[in-house]
Amino acid sequence: MTLSLEYQRISAEAILDALAQDEEIRLSHCIIEGDLDLNRWFGDNRPSGKTCQVARPVGDNWIVEFSRPIAILNCTMEGHVFFAGPWDSPEAVNVIFFKPVQFNSTVFRGQARFCRAQFQASVSFDGCTFERVCCLRETVWQSSAMIRTASLEGYVLLQKAVFEKEVRLTNTSFGKGVNFAQVRFGDKADFSGVHSRSKAVPQYEGVWFARQRVGEDETFWRFIKQAAQEAGDYQEAGENFYRERCGHFRQRLRGSDYDSLPAGRRILRLSLGSRLLPEFLFGRLLFGYGERPWRILIAAMLIVLGCATYYVSPWAKISSPATVVSYSPAWFDGLYLSVMTFTTVGYGDFHPDPSSILTRLVAMAEAMSGMVLTAMFVVAMAKRYSRG
Repeated sequence: MTLSLEYQRISAEAILDALAQDEEIRLSHCIIEGDLDLNRWFGDNRPSGKTCQVARPVGDNWIVEFSRPIAILNCTMEGHVFFAGPWDSPEAVNVIFFKPVQFNSTVFRGQARFCRAQFQASVSFDGCTFERVCCLRETVWQSSAMIRTASLEGYVLLQKAVFEKEVRLTNTSFGKGVNFAQVRFGDKADFSGVHSRSKAVPQYEGVWFARQRVGEDETFWRFIKQAAQEAGDYQEAGENFYRERCGHFRQRLRGSDYDSLPAGRRILRLSLGSRLLPEFLFGRLLFGYGERPWRILIAAMLIVLGCATYYVSPWAKISSPATVVSYSPAWFDGLYLSVMTFTTVGYGDFHPDPSSILTRLVAMAEAMSGMVLTAMFVVAMAKRYSRG
């Protein structure tokens, strides 16, 4: 049996009756009146004389299993849509969709709740408009999830959702914020063009990407960075800019198809990635893409202390205008010479002996490092504290 309608008005009660009999749903350009609430099947509001073939009790809770496809396309849902238990006890009803679910280009005028639902086949909310709260908390998406070019005007709850396959939210808009806390992405995740019009930074504590090593998290961090900039939280924006650049680096190094390559091709790609070694050493590790100035300070301290240790060693030859021949300076004198060389001040009271090529090379390298690190530190500090 199939409930198939086009360009008609239909009550949510009629759809609930069809779903209860495990019928396939095919609606196109329809207006659906009333609340599409599965909780009508349970409790005191249960219609008398009607049976529900898709629900079975498990203890005090209910399991609802839909084994037929559901396609509600270009429709308007005038009431609430609840494929979940009540707000105060969401675990009371657990919904499982075994076949594809499509709500493409549908307008949800009321709340939409799918919390704790399991989607074992593909799901599509492409082009949908959610005018109020959309709750997808603790949902499990075992196949592809498409939420592209959607407009979510109300707050969106996605915390603890699990996306086992690819998820695409390309060009989706969040009007009042979104919660990604503890969301797990098991495959490809595309957040290209996603933006938030809210002045609140999306929550993302504990978000996890299985394919982070190939840079699959890059577009997500770009979205969070842009949302933080719009909210005026520039420090948060800087942190996510660093994560975005790290993801971009991993994407260039391995590529999104890295896992599917044979072992030989993987080794070849990594060997070709050696061209990114300067960016890895200086741009990421040392400079931190301008967001880790303290790394530059640590590198400067290590260079100064390392050169000072060399200057007081037996292999170095240091001269002073006060002495005729080179001598071994004390530790403080070696540290003083190292600092003066690093900062390119060079007072002249201590200097490398002209007869020691190695000492001169060390001093030259330290002076060059001092100029470069000082410039990098100034740029990083200016970038970090002059945003906006």
